[in-house]
Amino acid sequence: MELSNETVRKIRGLIVFAALVIACLWKYDVVFGVLTFVFHIVFPFILGGAIAFVLNVPMNFVQRHLFDEERIKGKKYMQKAARPVSMLAVVFGVLGIVAVVMFVLIPQLGATFANLGASIQEFIPEVQDWAQEIFHNNQDVMEWVNSLEFDWNKIMETGMDFFKNGAGSVLDSTITAAKSIVSGITTFFIAFVFAIYILLQKEKLGLQAKKVLFAFVRRGRAEAALEVLSLTYNTFSSFLTGQCVEAVILGSMFVAAMTVLRLPYALLVGIVIAFTALIPIFGAFVGCAVGVFMIFIEDPFKALIFVVMFLVLQQVEGNLIYPHVVGNSVGLPSIWVLAAVSVGGSLMGVVGMLIFIPVVSVAYALFREVVYLKLKQRKIKPEEIEEI
Repeated sequence: MELSNETVRKIRGLIVFAALVIACLWKYDVVFGVLTFVFHIVFPFILGGAIAFVLNVPMNFVQRHLFDEERIKGKKYMQKAARPVSMLAVVFGVLGIVAVVMFVLIPQLGATFANLGASIQEFIPEVQDWAQEIFHNNQDVMEWVNSLEFDWNKIMETGMDFFKNGAGSVLDSTITAAKSIVSGITTFFIAFVFAIYILLQKEKLGLQAKKVLFAFVRRGRAEAALEVLSLTYNTFSSFLTGQCVEAVILGSMFVAAMTVLRLPYALLVGIVIAFTALIPIFGAFVGCAVGVFMIFIEDPFKALIFVVMFLVLQQVEGNLIYPHVVGNSVGLPSIWVLAAVSVGGSLMGVVGMLIFIPVVSVAYALFREVVYLKLKQRKIKPEEIEEI
């Protein structure tokens, strides 16, 4: 039987592919080392792409509202300045947030921990008196409660001893630590510069990427790939925008409510909840646990009020605010949101929780389109299946 040139070419490609797979499995350690080396080289550019993607969302918002196309039409200097001015506004906005956190939150956090030691010292006798009333017949419990002791000075001395004597076993040397810090700063600087370049030249880079895609991929597949990329970008940007706005609203609600109810640490707890609320589903509860602990040490009754307030605000946020702010932007049912958060957290920690919801949402949307296409090919209407 005579084989066509196309068949011979496919067989040759399969043989080469199989040989490469076998070679990779045979020398997996070498392959892994090469991949690790390549990843370290391209990591600054991957990080830069991620930074550009995150900054692009607020930059588009600023550019769309400050430099409306109808308003700047015919004004060339305004058109040229729109992108750089929007980008600088976003960068300075991010730096401003970092500055607020550093100069407002960190000093308050330090003062909180300083007062926390005194609060715990005052709280331990109250716990012992409370335990005396309840467990006075249980000698084992009473011995353990009476042995409770909190010495802030001893804790500070232990910490200083660790840094004097034990830090050497944790860090190999000061030079190694310095190299790691310099390497991290250099990597971030390269990534940030690369992100700025992407933001300033994103249309040109996008056009170049499309040309490469259509040059090496068939037209139908290239168009399908662009649709998937567009869906991915829209899903990620909608999720990111909604999640950030929702976190700011929730944190502001907690600051206002705690101030009205005269609960301690209002600003600190509000900021913590705003940051932890970026993690879907579980994040706000982490902030709640931190707030309950800090308030409980000072006043257990106020901690109970905080818990009730948290449950009320969570219901308001979940039923009224979140659907309007985030809505169905990711288009994912609740059960799959929970699954995405669980799997993402197991694989990549907090970053995985943030990434996996839009990733699973894109996969869900694509799979749904495939299912409806298959049903259409089989001439089956979804309404008919619901009636079965």
